[in-house]
Amino acid sequence: MRIIVAPDSFKGSLSALGVAEAMERGIRAVFPEADILKVPIADGGEGTVEALVAATHGRLMHATVRGPLGEPVRAHWGVSGDGTTAFLEMAAASGLPLVPKERRDPRITSTFGTGELMKAALDAGLRKLVIGIGGSATNDGGTGMARALGARFLDAGGRDLPEGGAALARLARIDLSGLDPRLAEASVLVACDVDNPLCGPRGASAVYGPQKGANPEMVAELDAALGAFATVAAAATGRDIALLPGAGAAGGLGAGLLYFTPASLRPGVSIVLETTHFETLIQGTDLVITGEGRTDFQTAMGKAPVGVAAVAKRHGVPVVCIAGGLGDGAEEVLAHGIDALASIVPQPMSLEACMGQGGSLVETAVAGVCRMLRVGRSLGR
Repeated sequence: MRIIVAPDSFKGSLSALGVAEAMERGIRAVFPEADILKVPIADGGEGTVEALVAATHGRLMHATVRGPLGEPVRAHWGVSGDGTTAFLEMAAASGLPLVPKERRDPRITSTFGTGELMKAALDAGLRKLVIGIGGSATNDGGTGMARALGARFLDAGGRDLPEGGAALARLARIDLSGLDPRLAEASVLVACDVDNPLCGPRGASAVYGPQKGANPEMVAELDAALGAFATVAAAATGRDIALLPGAGAAGGLGAGLLYFTPASLRPGVSIVLETTHFETLIQGTDLVITGEGRTDFQTAMGKAPVGVAAVAKRHGVPVVCIAGGLGDGAEEVLAHGIDALASIVPQPMSLEACMGQGGSLVETAVAGVCRMLRVGRSLGR
């Protein structure tokens, strides 16, 4: 039996590789002779760099950059095995886990560190950049990123605005004269896992602001500020992209990359699956086991497990999704190529306990799935 394990990370608990290794242990407990191929994946958020570095036999790099609140953080990025492409993820520099819950305030958090990672890649002589933009702590429209690369955001008096999304309500002019000229030589491929526009009821502030610490009043303030930003940015760049799918990703970083760099947006899982040559690997496979930390209605909107399932279905391979938790609308994934769902939680337990025992819980859940599969095979005989 040939089985591919292709999970995303269980954020805050296990990396995608860690999940894949736990899945392998669970399979071997039941099918010790199985041919198991581990293919860690990601959809643009945490783990994207590791997945792309592993797929290309590249190497990890590190840089000290400004975190979302301006404090220094040690962030990783990657270089492809052939030395031509930089792999970046904004979560490493501007991600939500970098901000303690009691300090989360998307009115002031900034993507400046993400821009510093881009600058580090340019300084290394790389002109092909792949940037995953999931998992942000920010709502600044990517203005922090652009500042790190030389842009200025000015009020009516010509003064530089403070960083963060709320200040954009006072934006009067954008000065791009100092923008890093190397961007003009670059290609920037953005791995994006959502299709939200910049503003409005499906925009960055309304949909993702609350998980970053915004109350309803902050959401309204931030949405209006991004609207003002979109008007000024369109005039400065000649690009009217606020309504494009993905412009609202990562607190509007999707829009900022489209405004200020030669970026194109694509589903993150598609980029990772292409880089891993998943379409080729799946040929001759009997089963795919994928997974993520939480499966709910958002998974069906293009998250990593559904991307894996789409490829598997083209080859007639069944797919099981192992979830750290099942949320509202999880069953919707059954209409998107996933054949069965299983939670790793065997009994009522706290989130902290579940995350702390993630590896053993994944292993046990996968072993249980394999035992059911063994029963099914015996019935088939």
